[in-house]
Amino acid sequence: MAEIKIIYGSTTGNTEAAAEKIAAALGGTAIPVAEADGGSFQADLLILGSSTWGAGDLQDDWIAAEALLDAADLKDRTLALFGLGDQVGFGDTFADAVGILWRKVRSKGARVIGFTRTDGYEFLSSSAAENGCFAGLILDDNNQNDLTDSRIASWCDQLKQEAGLTDEKVAHS
Repeated sequence: MAEIKIIYGSTTGNTEAAAEKIAAALGGTAIPVAEADGGSFQADLLILGSSTWGAGDLQDDWIAAEALLDAADLKDRTLALFGLGDQVGFGDTFADAVGILWRKVRSKGARVIGFTRTDGYEFLSSSAAENGCFAGLILDDNNQNDLTDSRIASWCDQLKQEAGLTDEKVAHS
């Protein structure tokens, strides 16, 4: 059975709720980054999540744990990203926290999967977007809360396919 870990930073609880839904859909374990250690970054599929704060910054717990992420061996590790942002109020830095994580894990040699189309979003700029795709699942609970559950479900199905996880390899809770 594949080991799946979802490491996330959440301030208001929205990213935590998304991480728990992803964990339930994939049979994984959701871990707050504030409680993570070096072993937390070892899994068959590692999923990292953060909300975006301020002028396109990582969530505070991720900022405090950056050294932990820097020390993690991610070379050739299968990894996916998700994040929350506000495309209306912060359309010029929409989901930039995912962009920050994406650059970091890519530089460490991770194999990033789970890209999603930017269609259906209206924002000015995002460092998480390139060539019409986001570097993972992007949720906007402020303006598109009604799409969150379906976006998570579709993305989890996509991850299962891209990571080669069959129903036998995915634990069901």
